[in-house]
Amino acid sequence: PNNRFCKSWKRSWKILEELNKKNDEISNLTLGQVELRKENRDREIAFSASLVQSGGGDIGPFTTDITLTYKNVFTNIGNAYNPITGVFTAPLKGAYMFRVSVYGNGGTPATVGIVKNGQHTVMAHDVQAQDRLHSSNGVVLILEVGDVVYVRLWSGNWIYDDQNNRNTFSGFLLFPLR
Repeated sequence: PNNRFCKSWKRSWKILEELNKKNDEISNLTLGQVELRKENRDREIAFSASLVQSGGGDIGPFTTDITLTYKNVFTNIGNAYNPITGVFTAPLKGAYMFRVSVYGNGGTPATVGIVKNGQHTVMAHDVQAQDRLHSSNGVVLILEVGDVVYVRLWSGNWIYDDQNNRNTFSGFLLFPLR
């Protein structure tokens, strides 16, 4: 009887050891998942905003180009967009997608450009003698940490915005780069 008890006890001990091993593996996997989630959270960068929070009216024309401040923030995951300055600052190196839409009243051109570190990249432009005008454009940019992207309203142009959020600026990280 003692021999049978010993064999049974050894088997139980072996099963317990295996369970402990599996438990450690699961624990390590869970820690790995937590780390991966944290790493991915650092890569969650997206924003979208329109010009005015309330009311409406014309913006411009000005005698020089001005940086537009999109104050009505819909999304700002990662807080890389600053609604006070209108500037997006890249928190990590990567490929980013930016979009801009422009809306204005006829009679004067409506032209804005997406600017990276002071250099014009793309523009959205429309001009008509009367009626409404609108345009949009987008660009994928490779940004280093600290690079800035913003939208400039060209001098002599004006746009119109109201609670319908017709003028928007959006951007998001497509994927990080090394």
